Amino acid sequence: MSGSVGPLRLGPVAHGGHVVARHEGRVVFVRGGLPGETVMVELTDTRHDRFWRGRVGRVIEASPDRVGLELPQAAYAGADFAFVALRAQRLLKAQVVAEQLRRLGGVDADVRVEEVPGDHDGWGWRTRMRYLHEGGRIGLRAFRSEELVEAPAGTGFLLADPRGPQPRELMRYAARAGREIAVAVADSGVSVMSGHRVLAGEAVVTQSVRGLDFRVRADGFWQMHPGAAEALTGAVADALEMRAGERALDLYCGAGLFAGVLARAGARVTGIEADGPAIRLARANAPHARFIASRVERSLAAWPAGADAVVLDPPRSGAGERVVEAVAGLGARRIAYVACDPAALGRDVGLFTARGYGLTGVRALDIFPMTHHVETVAVLEPAV
Repeated sequence: MSGSVGPLRLGPVAHGGHVVARHEGRVVFVRGGLPGETVMVELTDTRHDRFWRGRVGRVIEASPDRVGLELPQAAYAGADFAFVALRAQRLLKAQVVAEQLRRLGGVDADVRVEEVPGDHDGWGWRTRMRYLHEGGRIGLRAFRSEELVEAPAGTGFLLADPRGPQPRELMRYAARAGREIAVAVADSGVSVMSGHRVLAGEAVVTQSVRGLDFRVRADGFWQMHPGAAEALTGAVADALEMRAGERALDLYCGAGLFAGVLARAGARVTGIEADGPAIRLARANAPHARFIASRVERSLAAWPAGADAVVLDPPRSGAGERVVEAVAGLGARRIAYVACDPAALGRDVGLFTARGYGLTGVRALDIFPMTHHVETVAVLEPAV
């Protein structure tokens, strides 16, 4: 079946930026809608027996939290919550985190999504962009597609940090670029790269966080929001309350952001990361910490001692059972779990609960405004 169905009354928000509706007994995950709205839905995926996917085609009865979009739709590429008032976005994200913790982790938590300092209207925060370039056009990937969404003339993409080059300015590099062009806006300047080739600026840039300088690759991982690293390190430091001489593990440590902050607090830090270039940078960024270039599960399987505190910052897929079991076996007095996916967090909190650790705190940070994404720092301690 394809085409449009409705009118449908939209229900609660779900993980992934959808709201839930029902049509003839079947669940429909709808993008572009808000709880309580009445809409017509354009179906986009009807392959599954138990559920379909769709997007709002026409709003019949709008939520008071819906805002109008005055620019061409392409300008809002990547901003799937652009049509939602910023205050309401944070309430929806809080509901998702709490629901995933309850459903997958078996715990109830009071969740509030915090504004990141320096963010006022939710736009212009993406310091790292990956553009597609083909056939004389430049733009971004469409949702779940390799299709190019061309940048509108005059506005560019509203999520992009305005200190970086506008998409059309990047055409000057077209002859030397591959299909993808990466832009990084750092504290040390702007870099443009394609396929690890430097087109402008430097391959390794500097980011300053809490009085420390971190060297990171312009085309590697770094938090995209200008205030994210400051907010996350503050949340982790507050959660762990490290004391001088304590042993800390920074798992999936990347270029050493958390390790550097914890080492400055006097902790004896070991960072573990499988990415070789990131580990080499971490050793320079946090010279008072020790770093191991290895897969986390492999290092933990042979870890000779425990730890007083652990920072766990896994990829979007989460830590998983093997890593959770190994971390729980370290006997840490406190674990700070940094998560960008509420479902992975909920699953892993449930795994920790089964191994004697309970959730004692959770902070959610809005480092991805205008999108459904949210970053969470969960605190786990041994259950009494």
